Amino acid sequence: MGAFEYTALDGRGRQRRGTLEGETPRQVRQRLREQGLTPLAVEAVERREVRLRAGRAGLLRRGLGATEVALLTRQLATLVRAGTPLAEALTAVAEQSGRPRVRRVVLGVRARVLEGHSLAAGLGAFPHVFPELYRVTVEAGEQAGRLDGVLEGLADYLELRQQQRQKVTLALVYPALLTGVAVLIVAGLLTYVVPEVVQVFEHIHQQLPWLTRALIAASGFLQAHGALLGGGLLALWGLALFLLRRPALRRRWDGVILRLPFVGRLVRGLNAGRFARTLSILTRSGVSAVEALAVAGPVMGRAPLRAAVAEAAARVREGESIHRALGRSRLFPPMLIHLVASGEGGGQLDALLERAAQYQERESDTLVAALLGLLEPLLILAMGGVVLAIVVAILLPIFELNQLVR
Repeated sequence: MGAFEYTALDGRGRQRRGTLEGETPRQVRQRLREQGLTPLAVEAVERREVRLRAGRAGLLRRGLGATEVALLTRQLATLVRAGTPLAEALTAVAEQSGRPRVRRVVLGVRARVLEGHSLAAGLGAFPHVFPELYRVTVEAGEQAGRLDGVLEGLADYLELRQQQRQKVTLALVYPALLTGVAVLIVAGLLTYVVPEVVQVFEHIHQQLPWLTRALIAASGFLQAHGALLGGGLLALWGLALFLLRRPALRRRWDGVILRLPFVGRLVRGLNAGRFARTLSILTRSGVSAVEALAVAGPVMGRAPLRAAVAEAAARVREGESIHRALGRSRLFPPMLIHLVASGEGGGQLDALLERAAQYQERESDTLVAALLGLLEPLLILAMGGVVLAIVVAILLPIFELNQLVR
């Protein structure tokens, strides 16, 4: 029995969409007619997902959000731990969800399970929803007979990553908002306010102060070429994004970021914490060290770090220890390397990787707080300095006029 997505018309001529289970599309159409609906299109969920990914619509259609994947993982883990058969658990998760897309994906996975495939194979039909890390971990849990524990660990991992992402996003909202407001205020002053004020000085037959002349020149440039300047900046931004898609340029750029004094340490810490936590959940689930390194490497956002993990995986495959293989690149924090070495020596690699992840996350939180603590007052001072310069540039000619009158 498979899952099929349908489009049908009801008795009032309104279009309705949904998902039904059946043996064949013909059976699904018959069920729709029995419900008083006129079927327009019936398509297997898996085939539809493949078509959407292959076509242009697949590029525009978003997958499930991290919160939705974490929620359905948590629900599935609870049901499996309670002894519910996997197919029934997937049905319950689909019925519990209020979003059609979640229901369609879960029913598609259930259809594969009913056909005799494993849960990991069913998840493989939706790689844009369930990444390789998710599928490999589930496969290891199924092989070890610990699917409930692995699903709970995955749910914890996904929820924690979502919390960290939200924390970083919220931390950057205020500086980004402050910067945007400052730029808009200065642009508004130079474009609309300053031209009205400097008209007073047009009939003065004497040289204006250099600061006032600079202000008038900047105001005139923005009035004449403001739109061109904005378009040029957007074009440069788009060009930079396009060039950074090239692997060689991306690697050079990431290398520059990692070598920056303060930012580089922060980026390395964030990526190291994410890598350690991912490696921890994989090793705890019974995934081999080589496969765990191969799966955990892509979670890092910088190309040199991913390349270092790939090289480390190759060395571990040849028999080298994990901590020595990772330490060769000198890109990972020393604390992570020491804890990995202790874990390998004491047979507690997953526990000490978890501790390393917690340490790196706390250190990254401290660095982010320190960076924001410096950035916010600097932005306020910079904005105040620009506004002060505009005010002084306007007042200087007035002061000179008062001196001439006297």
